[in-house]
Amino acid sequence: MKIEKFEDIIAWQKAEELTIDIYKQFRSCRDFSFRDQIQRAVVSIMNNIAEGFERRGDKEFKHFLFIAKGSCGEARSMLYLALELGYLSKNDFSRFYNLSLEISKLLSGFIKILDK
Repeated sequence: MKIEKFEDIIAWQKAEELTIDIYKQFRSCRDFSFRDQIQRAVVSIMNNIAEGFERRGDKEFKHFLFIAKGSCGEARSMLYLALELGYLSKNDFSRFYNLSLEISKLLSGFIKILDK
C-alpha cells in the first residue's frame, strides 16, 4: 500500500488516538503544568509525523520520525509520573503506556524502511 497522505500512516493514527485519550484523561487535572507537558508531548508525536511526511524527503522525514519517537519516550516518562502522583489508575497507565510503546515500535520500523 502506497502512503499518499500522513493520515494513512498507522503510527499517526495511533498517535492521534493517544492524543485524544490523554486530552480526555487529563481534561480536569488541576496540575496545569503537568497537564500541559503531557499534552504537548503526545501532540508532538502526531504533528512531527505529519510535518515530516509533508516535507517530501526521506532524510527530513526520518529526522521528524526520530523527534516523534523522542516525544513517545517523553510521554511514557510523564505517564510514570502520573501514576506515581495518583493522576492515573494502573489500568489507564497500562493502556496509555502500551499504546505509546506500540507507536514507538511503528516509528522504529518506519525509520528502518527509510534507511533502505
